[in-house]
Amino acid sequence: MSREFLPGQVIAYPYLWAWQHEHGETEGRKTRPDRVVVAVRDANDGLTHLALLAFTTQPPQADRIALEVSDIECRRAGLSDRKRC
Repeated sequence: MSREFLPGQVIAYPYLWAWQHEHGETEGRKTRPDRVVVAVRDANDGLTHLALLAFTTQPPQADRIALEVSDIECRRAGLSDRKRC
């Protein structure tokens, strides 16, 4: 893949949740919007390593940390048509 990823960019990604991985799944069930937090290119092999935050409309579980995305940022990212909790 020869695409440039930038911090703050929203991408579509078949995100695999940890609980899905724990149940033996190997691929995300559906494509979800994700925010690129950090994009680092490896000088040795030229690969870009990404840190992603997945968006969800579900409220966080008690043991989870979550960040709420404001309405204006949702619109800027093209997520304004998503249902909010």
